[in-house]
Amino acid sequence: MTKRLCQLDVHRINFGFFVRPAEETLTHVPNVEPVYAYLVTHPEVTLLFDTGIGAVDPETEAHYQPRRIDLSSALAQVRAQPAMVDLIANSHLHFDHCGHNADFCDRTILVQESELRIARGPNYTMSELVDFPTAHYELIDGITSIAPGLTLVPTPGHSPGHQSLVVECTDGTLIVAGQATDTATEFGRQHLARTVKDLEGRQLAPSADWLDLLNGFDPRRIVFAHDEAIWEPGS
Repeated sequence: MTKRLCQLDVHRINFGFFVRPAEETLTHVPNVEPVYAYLVTHPEVTLLFDTGIGAVDPETEAHYQPRRIDLSSALAQVRAQPAMVDLIANSHLHFDHCGHNADFCDRTILVQESELRIARGPNYTMSELVDFPTAHYELIDGITSIAPGLTLVPTPGHSPGHQSLVVECTDGTLIVAGQATDTATEFGRQHLARTVKDLEGRQLAPSADWLDLLNGFDPRRIVFAHDEAIWEPGS
């Protein structure tokens, strides 16, 4: 059973998981992390935000031990098929977020210009997942409206060109944050840090610059690529 995330049709899609090794975690023990994408059915466009875990070289395979759900099976979770998708947007171009882009060979892929530029450089991701023969990118720079109520917003940090998706629903705004933060808890901590200041009005702990931008959309809930939890104001 999938959960409808707001009154506009926004569905979380499970593409499997990977194991983040101990040297990459704050707790210094391995984490098993889910990989989620989000399908948005809007009156003007059906958008898939991120496309799951791509094929990797043996070294990366051994390092992250990914377990994949294939594209058709993943979309079937929400009674969808690849042919129903009109448009792709990637939060960023790491292998666990753009893995099935090439399976949408006739679809436009929306990415921030800064993200594609660094993805084409060395030591960023699997180049074959980025520059496959039928890749059709539409490069954007900054806040970009896709359709009424659908807006891509730059949220750099995890990667220089990371972006999130704002979905304005009749029951409140949903933000698909991708990997802007790894978890809802981390997002909540940064959100709190943004509001806590000393007597001279200085912020006591750092927070991402884009938090003010996202909060300007008055989000009711925020969802993530590697965490099933949903962040809600005051929760």
